[in-house]
This record gives sequence, structure tokens and C-alpha cells, in this order.
Amino acid sequence: MTKRITFFYISWISAFAAFLGSLYFSEILDFVPCVLCWYQRILMYPLVIIIAVGIIRKDKNLPFYVLPLSIPGIIIGFYQHLLQIGIIPESTAPCAFGVSCSTTYIDWFGFITIPLLSLISFMVITICMFAFLRYNKKQ
Repeated sequence: MTKRITFFYISWISAFAAFLGSLYFSEILDFVPCVLCWYQRILMYPLVIIIAVGIIRKDKNLPFYVLPLSIPGIIIGFYQHLLQIGIIPESTAPCAFGVSCSTTYIDWFGFITIPLLSLISFMVITICMFAFLRYNKKQ
């Protein structure tokens, strides 16, 4: 069971890093979140607590609580990333007021943006949950 719990710890670290990163970008660097960023935060922030409780309780059903939040997070993060790199036109963005969803605050190494970081975090969490389910099924 302890090897399988490792997937939960990796997921929690990813969620916690995304939580701290988003707060750092908005509260320290004063980047104003767009509508899609808020949706991603709404999906990510509860995962920090849900996964932590799942780890403490050693809950084998944790993926069933996490996946309904992480999979939509992947979709939103991927959509916003496509907006930022110009594959999807800005006219389709839900950002009618405030900051544009295609605004790029960071551009590390020419391709790493905040939505890409969010997408990667949601993907790590989702992959870990599916890996846990697969590994648990074999036992």
C-alpha cells in the first residue's frame, strides 16, 4: 500500500506547488488573473485539501474525488494555452471584461506560460490518480 500512496504524495506536491505559484503570481508579482485563471484556481485549490485528507485517511477511493476536478482543469488549461500561443482566436475567449485570457505574463524559455504550468500540474495529478487506480486493480 505504501508504494501506491506515493502517487498521492506526488499529486499533493503538484497541487500545493500550483496553489503557491498562483498566489505568488497574483499576490507578490501583482499579475491579475483572468476568468480562465480563476476557473483553474477554483478546480486546483480544493485539491490541496482533498488530496491531503485522502493521504491522512489512506483512502483508496481518492481518485474518484480528485478526477472530477483535475480533468476539467486539464481542459481549461489546454484551452487557455492554445489561446495564448494563437491557435485559438482571442475572439472565442470568455474574457469579456478585465484581463484578456490571452495575456502572457511569463514566457520562460520561449514556451512556458502560466496556463502551461497549470496544465502540467493538472496532468501530473490526473496521471497519478489513474496510475494508482491501475496499480490498485492489479493487486
